[in-house]
Amino acid sequence: MKISRRGFVKLVIGGTSAAVLVAAAWLLGTRPGRETLLSLTEQPVASKSVTLTVNGARETLDVKANATLLEALREDLDLRGAKPGCLNGECGACTVLLDGLPVYSCQRLAVELSGHSVTTIEGLSGGASLTPLQQAFQDEGAFQCGFCTPGFIVTATALLESTPRPSELQVRQALSGNLCRCGSYAHVVKAVLAAAEAT
Repeated sequence: MKISRRGFVKLVIGGTSAAVLVAAAWLLGTRPGRETLLSLTEQPVASKSVTLTVNGARETLDVKANATLLEALREDLDLRGAKPGCLNGECGACTVLLDGLPVYSCQRLAVELSGHSVTTIEGLSGGASLTPLQQAFQDEGAFQCGFCTPGFIVTATALLESTPRPSELQVRQALSGNLCRCGSYAHVVKAVLAAAEAT
């Protein structure tokens, strides 16, 4: 594909994803372009010390400036409950509680969280015993492959803390940011309502 420099600039400034892809393809097709992109990706990323509370324990981590909270939890602290699903803030598999509120950990930079408190699925029960909500998920068969389950439980935990007796509609609304590719939604809703009744 031949394109002038002026045409290239117009494509990039145009801002549409298709135009940027075309421009990137053109740039990658030239040796100087490839060398420039490679040099950019090889630049070291600065690290920063971050101190936060994770599951009740104070942790000090050296994290890269571009590391997400999800990466810090899984790679630096070996907390694997939050899952890397879409990595785009859509599926909810990476949900954790940040200062008590459910957030997608793939969408938060770890360097921004000094002084904050994070609770993962591992920190909910505080031991080998299950929480009433976790037990309800088991009793109601509210999971199949289990990949999305931690995110659902963390989100539902926040709901039950703010609304101890939610309606079915409230449960569905609260969990609308969590996706289950196995389609266990009906069982998940039943489990949350059962946990609400049990407490």
